[in-house]
Amino acid sequence: MSSEHTKSDLMQEEYETTPVPKNKRKSLFSVTMVWAGFPMIITSAVTGATLVHSMGFVQGMLAVLLGNLLLFGYVGLLSILGAKYGMNFGMLASRTFGRKGYMIATGLLSTLVIGWFAVQTSLTGESMAAAYDVNLFVVTLIAGVLFLAATLIGIKALTIVGAISVPLFLLMGIYSVVDVWQSGSNIWSYQGTTEVVIPMGVAVTMVFALFVDSGTMTADFTRWAKNRKHAVLATLSAFPIGNMIAMAIGGIIAASVAGSSGDVFGIVANKGGLLTLLAVIFLFANLGSVCMHCLYNGAVGWSFITGKKMRTLTLILGLVGIVLAVAGAYNYFINWLELLGVIVPPIGAILIVDQLIIRRQMSQQVESLRYTPFIAWGVGSLTALIAHYQFTSLSTAVVGIVFAAASYLVVSVLFKNHKKIGEMNEAA
Repeated sequence: MSSEHTKSDLMQEEYETTPVPKNKRKSLFSVTMVWAGFPMIITSAVTGATLVHSMGFVQGMLAVLLGNLLLFGYVGLLSILGAKYGMNFGMLASRTFGRKGYMIATGLLSTLVIGWFAVQTSLTGESMAAAYDVNLFVVTLIAGVLFLAATLIGIKALTIVGAISVPLFLLMGIYSVVDVWQSGSNIWSYQGTTEVVIPMGVAVTMVFALFVDSGTMTADFTRWAKNRKHAVLATLSAFPIGNMIAMAIGGIIAASVAGSSGDVFGIVANKGGLLTLLAVIFLFANLGSVCMHCLYNGAVGWSFITGKKMRTLTLILGLVGIVLAVAGAYNYFINWLELLGVIVPPIGAILIVDQLIIRRQMSQQVESLRYTPFIAWGVGSLTALIAHYQFTSLSTAVVGIVFAAASYLVVSVLFKNHKKIGEMNEAA
């Protein structure tokens, strides 16, 4: 086989600006591996441990369950749209926000995911530097370059890395749980160790916000599904299954060892021999998976906006992300979750209400700019922000979704009635 033929098989068409044709859709296994490999990561385990330390094991796991069920409903409905039309997030957004209006929503989310790419790349370097005598800057730089290079391959690389990352996480996770589980310890009775208890609403938002950005852009992945059923099953593999497994492992570790961060890599890293080698491979595959997904989202989004190829944008955005990573982006992890929990959920809620309820049969002609989605987005984000500061026990994500969806329904009905009255007056 020639090198040119091998390259063409690997670097397939990514359909940045057109729907994925039916005959180019991927198998259920491929799409499932893309999503399953995304949330089953160290970051999820650490978040699960944080919640358990603060709320106790039972309450912490309840927050994990509720957050993941919310993610499944939210991402699952958006995934249906991706598979139905074969369109990426930018294309779907253009149908709701308009030919020009979509640029604001798509540009924002496609930029935010690069920040998440930087945070996770930075975490890779931080984890390696904490476990071994290595240079933080150099390791972070190497990780960023590797993740960028892999993303250049496209959707096929996400499938391959997911297929590697999932079994590795299960192997390392189970080993870690067995290793730290104290003889006779009752994790169910663990009440936590921190003085500050995280309210249930805030905990649910923390779980939801971990994947709300790429979850909102799920069509970038599920447009490759053969049908809507496959898209929902792929989502199910991630939420609640994959993400809950990761968070539960972190929670069990936290309830077994006081003060543990739930970092699966940290537990296995210094065991020596083959386990140390597996731990390093696991770290790069695991965090590399989430980094590649985020960079892919950003590149596909900006490709649709600019009309440039996905791989060109991958290179540009990847370099920006690497610079942010080596600058220490991981230090802003919590701030990032708070921002995502306020500003992103209303966007997905509006797309769902618009394309699955209000305008299920849309014409091919897309308006230049639609104002009603922006009004609803503003209402949803503003109420979420108010809840964040004034009603601190509530979930800002849930508040944003509910108010954005409700306001979009109301504004759409009012706008439709106003338009009808105007037409009647003109006719008279």
